[in-house]
Amino acid sequence: MDEEFRVLTDRVRASLSSPEEARAHASLLALVRQGTPAAREQLARILVAPEQPLWARETAAFVLGSAGDRRAFETLVLLLNYREPARCATAARVLARLGDPRTARAAAALATNPLRTAYSLHPIRLLVELRAPESVPALVAALERQLAARDRHWPIARACVEGLGAIGDERAVPALTAAARHPRLSAAAAAAMARISGGGT
Repeated sequence: MDEEFRVLTDRVRASLSSPEEARAHASLLALVRQGTPAAREQLARILVAPEQPLWARETAAFVLGSAGDRRAFETLVLLLNYREPARCATAARVLARLGDPRTARAAAALATNPLRTAYSLHPIRLLVELRAPESVPALVAALERQLAARDRHWPIARACVEGLGAIGDERAVPALTAAARHPRLSAAAAAAMARISGGGT
């Protein structure tokens, strides 16, 4: 977590645009370093307090979520489907560690939301990592939607194909068979089906 937090801190620091923000960020880091129950309570209040900058909410959610505090869940889910890939990736890693039973359901909803397809890569990857009951149905639904779409998001479709192969569930075979008919997905789909027929090896 230390290296991840350093990367997050460097990213946030590079985005600050005023001396006031820099001072506020330094104060937040000092609070994080305290590591006390009282400090965690203050971090939790940042998640729900009005007019908090997104970087402050992200930092607080990272620290709390990494410590297993489920009060970070809602903020992390918001960040999981954000327009900035770095924030999505960080949120996905923390959600995977958090172990909240709501995570798979939330990731499935984001992965299958047709209005947010462009931002669904990290929810898809999180579903693959979780291997929850929601994972295969959501990945199949997201893939089938892409195959039927007029304007396809090929990276999203490929992520679904590769994820289904990694999970190795036979329920994915019909969708993967359909994906194999598309030149951009044929190799990945064939590899995924080979993994499934070989028991996920």
